[in-house]
Amino acid sequence: MKNICLLGSTGYIGINSLRVIKDNQERYRIVALGAGKNIDLLLTQIKEFKPRFAAVINSDLANELKSRLNNTSNTEILYGTEGYIKIATLSDVNMAIAAMTGSSGLLPTFSAITAGKDVALANKETLVIAGSLLMSESRKMGINIFPIDSEHSAIQQSIQGHSREDLKRIILTGSGGPFMDLSIESLSKVTPEEALKHPNWSMGRKITIDSATMMNKGMEAIEAKWLFDVEMDQIDILLHPQSIIHSMVEYMDGSIIAQLAPTDMRIPISYALSYPRHLKGELPPLDLLDIGKLSFGKPDKKRFRCLDLALDAGKIGESMPAILNGANEIAVNAFLEGKIGFLQIPQVIEKTMEKHEVFPINSIDQAIEANQWAQSRAKKILEKMVGN
Repeated sequence: MKNICLLGSTGYIGINSLRVIKDNQERYRIVALGAGKNIDLLLTQIKEFKPRFAAVINSDLANELKSRLNNTSNTEILYGTEGYIKIATLSDVNMAIAAMTGSSGLLPTFSAITAGKDVALANKETLVIAGSLLMSESRKMGINIFPIDSEHSAIQQSIQGHSREDLKRIILTGSGGPFMDLSIESLSKVTPEEALKHPNWSMGRKITIDSATMMNKGMEAIEAKWLFDVEMDQIDILLHPQSIIHSMVEYMDGSIIAQLAPTDMRIPISYALSYPRHLKGELPPLDLLDIGKLSFGKPDKKRFRCLDLALDAGKIGESMPAILNGANEIAVNAFLEGKIGFLQIPQVIEKTMEKHEVFPINSIDQAIEANQWAQSRAKKILEKMVGN
């Protein structure tokens, strides 16, 4: 029986994680839930899974949640970063599922690792901001980081039973998002509503925009670098519109191992929780005859500038990936609010990166400082851009 703290319980990954846990109650128990602002859904989750603790983003929401529970639950309600850290480091928690959005997940995830908890990681931003620290601490504590992203889960499955010395390169696949074939002129006119319509996956708002700009794929490359201890130039990216091959690994002799699966996040979530086992699921089998063909293409980095910026940040290393992340969070939010156009997202990020003087990340405080500096700088750049 694994005792689980779920950080980000009301988001897309959190909801699907609870579906997996509900289907395997003999294996997993929810000890704590961490959510943001959606207390309506959290209230339902508390009543169903009866965690000992639940945490929300601030004291006002915590008080509202307590009032609505009206002494009908034994769940203790916490709030803020301190609340998330407390539930992630509970003594009886075996594993933390890190599914919070953006940089907000960094401290709770890092705290879980330093407390000796295995982590099922869906929050790629934590490795983008502080990958070296998280991997170093995980080795020091002797814990595992199991990826939930379908691409990294595919890579993890493709390296099982193979000598790591024989690994030549990692091939990340990406659908190309909703705008794979649009011209630059057309991209300049897309709306947030159009960008939120992903052709294959149903995801949260930020990650869906990151997919549309292909920033998500660049961040996944940085994440793969840390998770699998490879160099950035050992990672290639292929467009694969069908999203059936979730990623591949090529070996020195030219052989390529790929993982194929339906586009359902319950599969990588289940594998992260049950590693190295594959638990029985309720999904229909993958019908390759029905799919008919699998196609591949090369991403156009001129049209999807965010991808190139992310790969550059990964190669530069040190504080630059944190700068990329912080600036991206501000730019994506501005686009979703209708303040800037789609093609202005990479402009904000690039201008922020140009203003940054790279420094080593030797502590979690430095990682947070870099991310916050980028957010502040990006806001100033945004003000000038909108003002014009």
